[in-house]
Amino acid sequence: MPQNIGGRFILATNVLDADKLNNEDVLPEYKSQQSTEGGFRFLKDPLFFTSTVFLNSRKRVAALAMVMGLCFLVYSLGNRALRQYLKRGSQIIHNKLGKRTATPTLRWMFQCFMSIHLLTLASLK
Repeated sequence: MPQNIGGRFILATNVLDADKLNNEDVLPEYKSQQSTEGGFRFLKDPLFFTSTVFLNSRKRVAALAMVMGLCFLVYSLGNRALRQYLKRGSQIIHNKLGKRTATPTLRWMFQCFMSIHLLTLASLK
């Protein structure tokens, strides 16, 4: 089997003005959105219970979307802070698969600390 196998997929856009978005820029623009799209994977997670949410009005749907967007913002900032802290200290931790990584997710870190119920630190004074 050949090592280099190319795949094809279709990208479509509603931006028809080539001055705003030309054909060569469609793929890089699409790929730049993947980090944001990946962040919303938690919506499909059974622990998030989005399938059980039913809202009666558009205002409530908009309110839930706003709250979820803010939660995603806080989560993204937490991920960023965690990774910057590890980078500053040249630290590497093990991920879920036991492999060393410098870019863990905040969710994984929360799971690592789930068994800690109380942590008491002695004063350094």
